[in-house]
Amino acid sequence: MIFSGTVATYGRGTAVVVEIGMQTEMGRIAGMLKRTPAETTPLQHQLDRTGKLLGLIVIAIAVVMVATLIVAEHVSGFSAIVDVLILGVALAVAAVPEGLPAVVTAVLSLGVQRMARRNAIVRRLAAVETLGSADVIASDKTGTLTKNEMTVRKVVTASGVVNIAGTGYAPEGAISDESGGLIGSAVRSELERALTVADRANNAVLQQRDGRWTIQGDPTEGALIVAARKAGLDSAWLASHFVRKGELPFSSDRKLMSTIHSEAAGEERTLIFTKGAPDVLLARCSQEFVGAGARPLSAERRAEIIKATEDLAREALRTLGVAYHTLPNAARSNDAVDEILERELVFAGLVGMIDPPREEARQAVSRAKKAGIRAFMITGDHPVTAAVIARELGIANEVRAITGAELEKMADEELRQVVKGTSVYARVSPEHKLRIVRALQHGGSVVGMTGDGVNDAPALKAADIGIAMGITGTDVSKKNRVLKK
Repeated sequence: MIFSGTVATYGRGTAVVVEIGMQTEMGRIAGMLKRTPAETTPLQHQLDRTGKLLGLIVIAIAVVMVATLIVAEHVSGFSAIVDVLILGVALAVAAVPEGLPAVVTAVLSLGVQRMARRNAIVRRLAAVETLGSADVIASDKTGTLTKNEMTVRKVVTASGVVNIAGTGYAPEGAISDESGGLIGSAVRSELERALTVADRANNAVLQQRDGRWTIQGDPTEGALIVAARKAGLDSAWLASHFVRKGELPFSSDRKLMSTIHSEAAGEERTLIFTKGAPDVLLARCSQEFVGAGARPLSAERRAEIIKATEDLAREALRTLGVAYHTLPNAARSNDAVDEILERELVFAGLVGMIDPPREEARQAVSRAKKAGIRAFMITGDHPVTAAVIARELGIANEVRAITGAELEKMADEELRQVVKGTSVYARVSPEHKLRIVRALQHGGSVVGMTGDGVNDAPALKAADIGIAMGITGTDVSKKNRVLKK
């Protein structure tokens, strides 16, 4: 199913339109926004309550005063009674605090100025006070708590595990072994071979603009290029040394991508570099690169690689396998690129990557906890990934996250009890996010919701204060919030 708003980046095909307008997924979210009433802030509630209370008190005082004057002074006659009534009305009008709105506006304006100095734009004046009243902050994960920039954390080769430091697309970060020490020569050789394959079987471009490193292309491929730069592999040298001759593009059926290269230095060879799903790639490998050469891939070693893949997945790392092969003479002379070339490969290693949490998000969660504010993570991502990121940020220590499928089975009353003890929710839809916000509000919490996507918009509108990401956020999320950061 292709949802409205999907962008096709390559390939061709025929699509059958099954829904239009408000019947599409985008239209469904628009309908939720329309049905969700805009929430009044705690300050507005308090001012409304204060105004009604003052009104009742003033009327009561005026009535008592008029009655007292009439009884005590023995007022009689139509003219005298009218004078007393006018006095009562004047007393009531004088008691109305007409300066209160001006005072409140002035105080809130000072708060808006302070927020502006912190690069936060306040859309509604009363939101400043609400932000200070919030005792729960619910946040989306991708792009809000995390950078939305894939980063390689680990590379597993035949001789060991390599940790790669640094976040985002800046090619800066130390290379170390599992204990944090220097890696050995064998591991170094294997690491360079694995990242060479990952860098060349790649269509992304790493570039620096206005002092900021960005990726043009797929974020996963961009993360591989950045890891290669951190390992000291030079882009210009790789491009000149391994000249691309052809490509077998990735597809969801094959779960692999391969590129054909001619090696320019020394005795010219033709190589195939392949990356893809570890289980699929491993089935096409007959050898493994170890130290400075290749050796046969035994059944025991295959089992170890599969276990290593599972270990990386438990750390919420997305895994890719990389492999290569020197093509036979018959293949070199043939310009055709075919899947048959993806056979008898030499396995080079596993790459584990993740969308890392923002350092400032970790600090913000810590400061919120000290202020007595409870942090929630509500994301559409995988439950394991959500739980790991939540632990890294200090949001919660739950072993697992509650999924949208579990929320579907909960009645509203049960959900209201669940939100009291669970802070991580994964694989949720826009409706689920809205239900969670409503359940928190029903428990008496003042809820702040942060997000940047279309699917966050209904929850942003329903929350006591909606906070949208100003740079990475979508227009619909910015419109349905009261504060932009």
